[in-house]
Amino acid sequence: MELWELMAREGVRDTIARYNANGDTGRFEQLMDLFAEDAVMEAQGVTYRGREQIRTIFTGAKGKFAEIPGFTYLRHSTTTHQIDMISPTQAKSRCYFSVIMDHGLDHWGRYVDEFKLVDGRWLFSFRRVTVDPKSAGAK
Repeated sequence: MELWELMAREGVRDTIARYNANGDTGRFEQLMDLFAEDAVMEAQGVTYRGREQIRTIFTGAKGKFAEIPGFTYLRHSTTTHQIDMISPTQAKSRCYFSVIMDHGLDHWGRYVDEFKLVDGRWLFSFRRVTVDPKSAGAK
């Protein structure tokens, strides 16, 4: 494996980690900086195009969580991360995610992503979020 590929793989992993950390803490500006301007995100059967549409996923979720009595935290984690390098400027990845909230495991699913290298940073160009059935205590 060449050095550029190692650096690219770590860049992709870092983007996903920052996505989880920024989203969980409501840092939406930093979260949006992880998406290419023309990125596409699919979630719950809806396609969002561009950063401004993608932002509405998170601002809408923030309002929904604020309505949950006793809600204090949200924690995403990812596992079984597979990265495929398409070229020195493009990559694809897949991983599982789980979400922990005050009541415990809330929901889980899979991220399927595409990335592109923009000004030295690996940004999402496409993200599909698939949520599996939720736990009985899910909010």
